[in-house]
Amino acid sequence: MALTVNSNITSLNAQRNLQQSTMALGKALERLSSGLRINRAGDDAAGLAISENLRAQVRGLRQAVRNAGDGLSLVGTAEGALNETTNIIQRIRELAIQAANGTNSDANRDSIQNEVNQLIDELDRIGNTTQFNGRNLLDGSFSDVVLHVGANQNQTLSVSIGDVRASSLGAVATVDGNQIATAVNSAADLADLSINGVAIDDPVVADDVLSTAQRDASAISLAAAINRASGQTKVYAEVLDTVVTGGAIAGGTLNSTNYVEINGVRLQGATLANDTDSALRQKINAVSNQTGVVASLNGSNQLVLTAEDGRNIEIVAAGTGATITGLAAEVYHGNIRLVSNETFSVAGADAADAGFGITSYTVDVNTAINRVNVTTAEGAQTAIRTTDHALTQLNLLRSDLGAITNRLEATISNLQATAENLSASESRIRDADFAQETAALTRAQILQQAGVSILAQANLVPQAALSLLQR
Repeated sequence: MALTVNSNITSLNAQRNLQQSTMALGKALERLSSGLRINRAGDDAAGLAISENLRAQVRGLRQAVRNAGDGLSLVGTAEGALNETTNIIQRIRELAIQAANGTNSDANRDSIQNEVNQLIDELDRIGNTTQFNGRNLLDGSFSDVVLHVGANQNQTLSVSIGDVRASSLGAVATVDGNQIATAVNSAADLADLSINGVAIDDPVVADDVLSTAQRDASAISLAAAINRASGQTKVYAEVLDTVVTGGAIAGGTLNSTNYVEINGVRLQGATLANDTDSALRQKINAVSNQTGVVASLNGSNQLVLTAEDGRNIEIVAAGTGATITGLAAEVYHGNIRLVSNETFSVAGADAADAGFGITSYTVDVNTAINRVNVTTAEGAQTAIRTTDHALTQLNLLRSDLGAITNRLEATISNLQATAENLSASESRIRDADFAQETAALTRAQILQQAGVSILAQANLVPQAALSLLQR
């Protein structure tokens, strides 16, 4: 290499290397002091974009955990109030049973009614004043409220809490069993019933072990099918009595030719003198332990058959048996009562189509808790039934809230695990590796110190030219 004075290439090279080592030292110091490998986009443009997306997800997940926690607090508030509401209904039921006892005087029942009235007022107070963050929970207005429990758009779940005020609890809807019966003459699929938009599966024979005919179309099997979906529909089915009212009793002799069978048990060997003769009732009631059917006469001297367990009543007639007894040969179905703590919809087949045929239902608001009157023995009996309906509604509601609680707890656990994994991913991309950066710092410090020393030596190279001039 030529010896020059105007250009000191060795010094320039030493300066460049010293500048690079100084920059490396500064970057190592910056990463160690901030704890981040990426402090600006220039450090790793692609890594910065990925880590920012991950950071947004993590922050969203952490907020979603807080949202779900708020949801748990809300549900817990409602559950606490519902627990006290259940206790009140239990007390009203206890008082109704007390009032139903014939040993009570009118004054006794009036005193019991006073306590019932106070409890009803407390039910309304709880329903009207239970709030979370200023929102009423139990007055029926808390419906389809969305909880955002995810880091992204539309990651939500819906919460609804029914009306538990005294004017709502105990009110029931009744589906007429005659509508159920419209389907039994068709071989078409019976899965035509839906409640709150949820299709009800076909009733199955195994659900009804009491009826002797058409067991898969009985009130018992239909109620069982409805109750299997109650977790989705929030509607519960109760089986009511099966009641058959016959025509006029013509009278005559029941024998091996002219007879009637009720649920597979043949009635014969009786002579009916007139339409008020008790022989037929006695004959039917004598085998009620086999048929499940009890007979009575109504005010029009018509025979009334009742199956209190809701089984079908199958009547088979031969000869003049139907005329003699006033009982038409047919399979009669019971009624069901649909119970819910909130508004619900029932849809069925069109009139011309096969299916359950349920096209309407009626809600009896007179059965609500606020109508409970135990000042008479009859009213007390009604109150027992009303409180049973109210307890069914509360149990459905509380089981729903329990399911929501479990879901929110599972959601929180999942969100926390996801946030943890995403945080680890972001850390691998963005955070500084202290072992690596400390090694880089040491290397940069050594190179800087060496560069300073070498630069000092390089700056002295042109002085060699003076030695040549002196000689």
